[in-house]
Amino acid sequence: MRALLVFGTRPEAIKMCPLVLELKKHKEVETIVCLTGQHREMLEQVMHAFGVKEDYNLDIMKDRQTLTTITTSILEKIEPVLKDECPDIVLVHGDTTTSYAAALAAFYQQIPVGHVEAGLRTGDIYSPFPEEMNRLLTDRISTYYFAPTKLNESNLKHEGILEGIYVTGNTVIDSFATTVKDNYEYHNKAVRDVDFENKRVILVTAHRRENLGQPLCNICNAIKRLAKKYKDVQFIYPVHLNPAVRDTVFDILSDISNVMLIDPLDVLDMHNMMARCFMVMTDSGGIQEEAPHFGKPVLVLRTETERPEAVEAGTVKVVGVEEEDIYREAVVLIDNRNEYDKMAHAVNPYGDGQASERIVKALIGRLPAGSSTQ
Repeated sequence: MRALLVFGTRPEAIKMCPLVLELKKHKEVETIVCLTGQHREMLEQVMHAFGVKEDYNLDIMKDRQTLTTITTSILEKIEPVLKDECPDIVLVHGDTTTSYAAALAAFYQQIPVGHVEAGLRTGDIYSPFPEEMNRLLTDRISTYYFAPTKLNESNLKHEGILEGIYVTGNTVIDSFATTVKDNYEYHNKAVRDVDFENKRVILVTAHRRENLGQPLCNICNAIKRLAKKYKDVQFIYPVHLNPAVRDTVFDILSDISNVMLIDPLDVLDMHNMMARCFMVMTDSGGIQEEAPHFGKPVLVLRTETERPEAVEAGTVKVVGVEEEDIYREAVVLIDNRNEYDKMAHAVNPYGDGQASERIVKALIGRLPAGSSTQ
């Protein structure tokens, strides 16, 4: 079997590199890695961390790229790769424009597509945008569906997709075997002196497209109030490089002594910080899966989530994007140990760290469809 894995962003790489490493253990599978370059520096950091090297790099990233230019560039540049390699399957991940465009290109060559992290849904095609539509379209194109949870499987079946579904867990849990280490020394010098053992550290990330503008202002104002109320709590906010994010964040939070604004962390720093922090406030999708693995409560700075399993399990709470709501829910976790423990001790629903192994078994016919991680 010739398997071509296509990804192009940092979140995809974190979740696909464990699968690459697992595939390479099997001589009966020829593993080919193609990067689109939708992200560049952040993607290179992840590849280096996992020791994975690409066979192709489409290098599509350009200044002021749009969804249209990303899509058309991938379609044009990946076509000769597909024709030269003639893979038996193309594997894509999640909900990025890279995943949708690569799946569409494979469809044009009549090559089967396997969708890793299939079946996530919010039910609103404009939130998150364009991710919800990307995953819907990718699932319509795909032949094989590697669903993290039974709920994801149910979403697919509700849409009439009845075959080729495998419930595997989420490959991000697999990644921790590589990234999280005892006695870890941070690459980012700014955080090396943070006392994670004796100080409560709240990790913050917020940069989603739908949160730009007033929602991000609300998030930052809530953090400002919290930081002023709890002088003994350290807030660490790795700020996305998007100027629309940085302008807002630095304008509101740059003069708060216990709010540390730093550049985005590489995957090793990020995972190890999650493992050691007190709690997480985020609008990220992946962190909703990652942080609960370490017993860290997550407040989701969004109005919806495509990961309701975590909400139902009690590891995650969706608090919206209004300043007062964010502030109130954070205060509960900081002040009330019982409420904190309820979230910290809930069971992470995203698997046992064996998702990549299950996906490989499915690809080489050793795992029956419908198999569950439970």
